[in-house]
Amino acid sequence: MTFQAPATRSVILGTGSALPAKRVSNAELAETVDTSDEWITERTGIKFRHIASPDETTSSLAIHASRAALAAAGLEGEDIDLIVLATATPDHTFPATATKVQAAIGMTGGIAFDVAAVCSGFLYALSVADSMLRTGMAKRALVIGAETFSRILDWEDRGTCVLFGDGAGAVVLGLEQAAEGDIAARGILTTELHSDGRHHDLLYVDGGPSTTGTVGKVRMKGREVFRHAVVNLAEVMEQVLHRLGLTSADIDWVVPHQANARILDATARKLGLPPEKVVITVDQHANTSAASVPLALDTAVRDGRICRGDLLVLEAMGGGLTWGAAVIRY
Repeated sequence: MTFQAPATRSVILGTGSALPAKRVSNAELAETVDTSDEWITERTGIKFRHIASPDETTSSLAIHASRAALAAAGLEGEDIDLIVLATATPDHTFPATATKVQAAIGMTGGIAFDVAAVCSGFLYALSVADSMLRTGMAKRALVIGAETFSRILDWEDRGTCVLFGDGAGAVVLGLEQAAEGDIAARGILTTELHSDGRHHDLLYVDGGPSTTGTVGKVRMKGREVFRHAVVNLAEVMEQVLHRLGLTSADIDWVVPHQANARILDATARKLGLPPEKVVITVDQHANTSAASVPLALDTAVRDGRICRGDLLVLEAMGGGLTWGAAVIRY
């Protein structure tokens, strides 16, 4: 028996994104890092990344992305009563970066908080917001992924510093009614989240307020992360599709976490997905962690690839390990 898509659904009303002004090519990076354009491109597919300047922060990028999403939805900040912001690089240890966004957009009430699930953060935030909307805790939500990962990179570790960039993406969610089980009606049809803390040491930051009292730097065991990513992402995508009685042939677009072109290719092959169904922005943005999925989504919406009525699968895996997927009728 298949799962029935809910009658009360969170629908995407608008998308938005923001990138720092500074765009750095592999060749420019090779001027200060022991690497080359060929080395980076062959192993990752990355060609460019955006790096935040000192006056660009996680909150400023999140605010720009949020305003763009609100404009696309035809709404104002005062129309929002929930903000869930996913980030691993908040402006401050506390308060939540979401509250800075709340103040900047003119949202004077409601709920605003951050979630931390690194590269899976946007999927976690989306699932939390969806649950809160459908249970009546809010009517419209702003879900954001925003990062300034360049602040926590070890620029002498070429195995990690070449992989990441900064940016933000956001979606506005509202509620609509549909017939229960109707997968043709728009909205979030299902989400699936996982974590496995036994693999903490594969991808982590070696600092924190209660351990070292410092911010720390990103550390990663790339080969092991690659292996887990291909297996976990393929499995979670199969889970959400099976739950709805769908197959990969029913998908119009996969919007994946943009970590590495080789991971995207391997996951698509494992699922039997044609590469033209996969939204790829990693070459232009690198890995923007929690911002990755909403940034790729907004890019594909604005360039006309993703259209109303398309069936999307969003997926991501990050440190923790954490991973998840969502099926959405856009």
